[in-house]
Amino acid sequence: MSPRTPKQFEAIREEKRSIILDAALELFGKEGYHNTSVSKIAKRAGISKGLVYNYFDSKEAVVKELLHAGIDQMLYYIDIQNDLDPQQVEYVINKTFEHVEQNREFWKLYFSISLQPEIFPLIREKINELAQPLFRMGVDYLTRAGYENPQGETMIFAALMDGICFHYIMDPDHYPLDLVRQTLLQRYVQPFKEGSG
Repeated sequence: MSPRTPKQFEAIREEKRSIILDAALELFGKEGYHNTSVSKIAKRAGISKGLVYNYFDSKEAVVKELLHAGIDQMLYYIDIQNDLDPQQVEYVINKTFEHVEQNREFWKLYFSISLQPEIFPLIREKINELAQPLFRMGVDYLTRAGYENPQGETMIFAALMDGICFHYIMDPDHYPLDLVRQTLLQRYVQPFKEGSG
């Protein structure tokens, strides 16, 4: 049996990191951030506590990695370089809800951390990286659409998106996400596709 190559060691390392992160995400979602210890993460991942510390300095580092990865995924999905048009707004709405449906544990963690002022600074900068350009594009879009108060309407739109995602995460089996999605599209996309607004 030949010794492992550096590439093989890196693949093993990435696999272990992924196992740790998956275990942590599941536990954070079920038990909450404060009730989840590094020991519990290690047990759930089927590895030693010491091995967790080989990959992450602390529980905070684990949660930061999870949240940053989820936000990076959102940034990738909605990487819009130009001014928003109705098709792009429709795309952002659809991709956001698709991400929420496919990553419920991540969103549980996101909302949980967002409500904890002592932990929220871990992700504030990353959230701003996502929110600030979207806010600017939203204001521009609604200005061009003729809204009297595009800043206020953009904040309402952002609050609607947050609230919809939150309600879906709280009760995914009963919340009418598709109905709400269609209502949002009728309000913020359809009139501008048709040239009115």
